[in-house]
Amino acid sequence: MRMTKDSEPETSESLKTFGAVLKALRDEAGLTQEQFAPRVRYSATYVAKMEQGRRFPPKELIPRTEEVLGAPAARVLGAAYRTLTRKVGLASWFLRWAGIEEEAVSLLTYECAVIPGLLQPEPYIRAVFERRIPHISPKQLEQQVIARLARQRLLKERPNASFCFIVEQALLGRDLGGPAVTRVLLDNLLEQQRLWNVEIQVMPTRQEDHFGSDGPMRLAETEDNRWVGYVEAHDTSVLVTDPKAVSAMVQRYGKLRSQALSPQDTTSLLEQMRGAL
Repeated sequence: MRMTKDSEPETSESLKTFGAVLKALRDEAGLTQEQFAPRVRYSATYVAKMEQGRRFPPKELIPRTEEVLGAPAARVLGAAYRTLTRKVGLASWFLRWAGIEEEAVSLLTYECAVIPGLLQPEPYIRAVFERRIPHISPKQLEQQVIARLARQRLLKERPNASFCFIVEQALLGRDLGGPAVTRVLLDNLLEQQRLWNVEIQVMPTRQEDHFGSDGPMRLAETEDNRWVGYVEAHDTSVLVTDPKAVSAMVQRYGKLRSQALSPQDTTSLLEQMRGAL
């Protein structure tokens, strides 16, 4: 399977096969997606994407399926899952994170390389992908723009989820794509900051006490209140599930939040920067 950062992945035959098996077992039990989803503790949207082969299924799905469909069905699905994990490999990490992200009750992001994808307006998205190496075709660029904009629906479609972003001030002053793009970016950040479930904090350029030296990271709190970490760079990614490693990431993020500007001060800074353009 091939995929690119933050985009909708290309489906593989193994994912499609797993999705077809899941759908057949669900249909055999006489359950709709809307009936099946809460019983396995996922959203109907997530179940639909697994059946379409567009999301990597979490390993917790198998025992949850047994509770709903019985042991024989779970054994069939488990066999399909084992084949899937052998074939999908590294690219599955983002697929799993995308699913976790859609179900999370809290999402925490620290970014020092580029504005987080969930906060990027269209001109900024284009500026990012136009500067990727190796270069992509105009058709691929349009696909990336559509995929990233679609992903941003999470901010409004999950009003009960909490989103927190810490962004380095240097990214705002970089002027990626030129002043016109920066104006749209600042306007978009100010608009997203007004959402009651979104909190944006800027990390000042000068900050002697800084705990972000390990680089960008994302954290998600699942519906059963477990934390999962994710790191990504140069088209590779790692899903962090080891409790000690995730605990360290959570602690680091707490330090970063205390060192960054408050949301109120961040809004003032964004307004000042916008007015200066």
